[in-house]
Amino acid sequence: MAGTLLSRLLGLVLVVAVLWFGWLYFQIRSVAGQDQARTADAIAVFGAAEYSGRPSPVLHARLDHAVELFREDRAPLVITLGGGSDRDSGMTEGGVGRDYLLANGIPYDQIVAETHSVDTEQQVARLAEIARQRHLNSIVVVSDGTHLFRIRKLCEDAGLMVYTSPRAALGHIDGWDESQRYFHEMLSYTLLRLHLNFGWLHGKDA
Repeated sequence: MAGTLLSRLLGLVLVVAVLWFGWLYFQIRSVAGQDQARTADAIAVFGAAEYSGRPSPVLHARLDHAVELFREDRAPLVITLGGGSDRDSGMTEGGVGRDYLLANGIPYDQIVAETHSVDTEQQVARLAEIARQRHLNSIVVVSDGTHLFRIRKLCEDAGLMVYTSPRAALGHIDGWDESQRYFHEMLSYTLLRLHLNFGWLHGKDA
């Protein structure tokens, strides 16, 4: 009797998990496939790895997209997000992003560099602080397509109105790499909703 009850319970858990992750996959995919960029108060670029003061290919692509949006007059302000670690020799993702934007013609007084956050949740929290301080009502958020669903949900929780805009793809992405990206986001979002925190999920994007 106990064995039968346990089997049914495990079966129910499995069904719920399959439905949850199936729904989540399609939500992430839907947001990743949309570009909602429109006129807003600011553009926010979520951080990715930097190498000795140079943006990684992923960060480079995100910043290029922000430059493109700025030149299209989508917003008068660009916010770069992301801190650094003890191994970064004082460099930060937000600071490297600011320097890249300056080199691409965006004026210094139209850039805000946030340089202390270490993960997506902290970046959203710092973005919310900046929005309150500067009275920003709407923000175009730039990151990888698969990252944007989680960013949007975190921003909504923080009271921010955001429009998602994915950076351009970098060459050919094989099925394995894409699967890893979706798995990471599905797991990260699930743990977020369960109020669980695992440091190994905070690794920087390449």
